[in-house]
Amino acid sequence: MENVTASGFLLMGFSAKPELEVFYASLFLVLYLLALTGNILIILSISMDQSLKKSPMYFFLKHLSFLDLCYISVTVPRFICNSFIHRGNISLWECMAQCFTLTLCAIAEMAMLTVMSYDRYVAICLPLRYDVIMNVRTCVHGVTSVWISGTVSGVMHTAATFSIHFCGPRVIHQFFCDIPQLLKLSCSNDYIREVGVSVFFTLLSFGCIIFIGCSYVQIFSSVLRMPSAEADLRLFPLASPTLLLSSYLLLQVSLSF
Repeated sequence: MENVTASGFLLMGFSAKPELEVFYASLFLVLYLLALTGNILIILSISMDQSLKKSPMYFFLKHLSFLDLCYISVTVPRFICNSFIHRGNISLWECMAQCFTLTLCAIAEMAMLTVMSYDRYVAICLPLRYDVIMNVRTCVHGVTSVWISGTVSGVMHTAATFSIHFCGPRVIHQFFCDIPQLLKLSCSNDYIREVGVSVFFTLLSFGCIIFIGCSYVQIFSSVLRMPSAEADLRLFPLASPTLLLSSYLLLQVSLSF
C-alpha cells in the first residue's frame, strides 16, 4: 500500500497480504455481480410488465432494488479495484462523496422498507380501502419522501463528519470511508456534533423498525384469523405476495445496519 497523501486517506481493506487481498476481492466481485444481476432483473421485470407496474408493492420494490444497486455500488467496486492494483489511497472529496451516498442509500432503504410495510398492512388489514389509500399520488409522495429523507440525512452526516479536524496518520481501518473510523481520527471534541446526528438518526431508524415489526404482527394476525376458505381465496392475491416479501424486507432491515 502507498502512503496516504496530506489531503486524503488510506483505506486498509481486509488484509495487508496481497494474496489474501486478491482472494477477498475476487469473492466480493462474484457476490457483487450476483447482487447486481438480481436487482437489475427485478427492475427490468417490473418495468416491462404492465400489470406489475400498476401495483404499489412492485412500484416500491423497483425503487428498493435501485437503492440496493446504489448502496452496494458505492463501496464494493472501489474496494475490488483497490485490491487488484494494491492501492488504497482515496482523496478527501471522494471520501466525502462516498460517505454522503452511503448514508443517503442506507437511510432511504430504511424509509422505503417502512413505506412498503405500510403498503402491505393496508393490503391485508384494509383490503376494501386499499385502492383508495394506496393510489398513485400516495405512492409518488412515499417515494419522494424516501429520497428527501435520505438526502437530508446524507447532507447532515457528511457536514458533521467533515467539519472536524483530522490529525495523525489518516489511516482508515476499513475498505470504505466509514464514519466511525473517520471519527477516530478527530483531534478534539469536534466529533460531538456527528455523534449527536448519529444518535438522532439511530432513534429514527429504531422507530422505523418498530413500525415495520408492528405492521407485520398485524398482517400475520389478520392472515391467521381468516375465517373461511372463501375469505382465504378472496385475500390470497394480497396475502401471498406479502408472505413472500416479508422475509425479503426483514433481510433488508438487517442489512441496513
